Amino acid sequence: MDAQFDVAVIGGGPAGSTVASYLAKAGLSVAVFEAENFPREHVGESLVPATTPVLLEIGAMDKVEAAGFPKKFGAAWTSAEDRDINHNGFRGLNHDFRAAEVLFSERDQDGVDRDHTFHVDRSKFDHILLKHAEELGAKVFQGVRVGKVDFDGELPVVEVKVGSSSTHIPVKMVVDASGRQTRLGTQLKTKIPDPVFNQYAVHTWFDGLDRKALAVNKDQADYIFIHFLPVIDTWVWQIPITDTITSIGVVSQKKRFQEYGGDREKYFWETVASRPELLDVLKNCKQVKPMKTEGDYSYGMKQIAGDNYVLIGDAARFVDPIFSSGVSVALNSARLAAKDIIAAAEAGDFKHERFAAYENKLRKAVGYWHRFIEAYYRLNILFTAFVQDDRYRLDILKMLQGDVYDDQEPKALSAMWEIIEAVESDPTHLWHPYLGQLRSPTAAPSF
Repeated sequence: MDAQFDVAVIGGGPAGSTVASYLAKAGLSVAVFEAENFPREHVGESLVPATTPVLLEIGAMDKVEAAGFPKKFGAAWTSAEDRDINHNGFRGLNHDFRAAEVLFSERDQDGVDRDHTFHVDRSKFDHILLKHAEELGAKVFQGVRVGKVDFDGELPVVEVKVGSSSTHIPVKMVVDASGRQTRLGTQLKTKIPDPVFNQYAVHTWFDGLDRKALAVNKDQADYIFIHFLPVIDTWVWQIPITDTITSIGVVSQKKRFQEYGGDREKYFWETVASRPELLDVLKNCKQVKPMKTEGDYSYGMKQIAGDNYVLIGDAARFVDPIFSSGVSVALNSARLAAKDIIAAAEAGDFKHERFAAYENKLRKAVGYWHRFIEAYYRLNILFTAFVQDDRYRLDILKMLQGDVYDDQEPKALSAMWEIIEAVESDPTHLWHPYLGQLRSPTAAPSF
């Protein structure tokens, strides 16, 4: 049996199109099977600078720049907290944990040649990347679903479905970039629910939102904003999409959403109302899309590579998106996996051990994201303290830039967790009342 393609990619989102671009540029024959027809809507609209080197390497950056997406120069956080909180010895604090911001250009990053990244309309951004992969030589099949992948024979055989008919395509290698459908993880029964994050999001777009209303620094009104609410483990994203349209999403624990019996509108507006100044801003603009939900929020895989396959992007791991890590993980996992796949193709050997470098590097990188996000939820005033303190600011910025693929755990992470453990163990600690509810169980599975 001869392979019809060197590599079959399941899914044409950012991860799938990026790995297809790398592989096609290297001369491999690649087929991308995408169930939907692009352009299609997708959540996850804010990028971090770690996407820049990848877009440059595959040659797509000029197309992304030409699309006119709003430029993203930094990120900001606001809090509903109106009480003075003891600074507990941190330097550089000047607004009492109520707000913080970072400018990406404060820290140089390898491969990043500009002071901005982008807020993107994902329907347009994803379409740009998929068309780019096709222009580089990848064969793109839209409106085509992948069923089972048979790994029992000499070569993997991919079941491809169009309507009620199906065909079977032998290939040398399969890349699962199916996103949260987790095609191979589900088939191979390797998917594990995240023991910490079980969040749920309801989101929509608004036209005419006053982005300066909650900004401490009005010059930073077009940053991504994370607005914390006086509801446990609950926050709102604010992401510019165009000059006038803004994406707004409410994220909270899934159990809280379930209390509303699936009523998205009621959940959204009652949650936002916990912060009246935010409610006033939203009521003064026009909602231009229906409310959408995002569930099944966080999970991992017991195995993200095997003989003749790798998982990338959300198909490999999905972590709470509070720091806009989704597209960055998609593009960088594609970059790392492509390197190993190209080497495997040159050797004519697609065994599991060929992808060990990819698997180890991705697990470490996403592990750093996870520990950072978990620390943020567990004691979010600690993040505000660290990001304003000259001892830790650049290390925190390194993570916010998505610069987590060099195998070195950011030093600020261990420092944050030392403080969290001290606060957890001391009910009299000044910060003990501010601990969140999300916390790893003692027997958490390893991803």
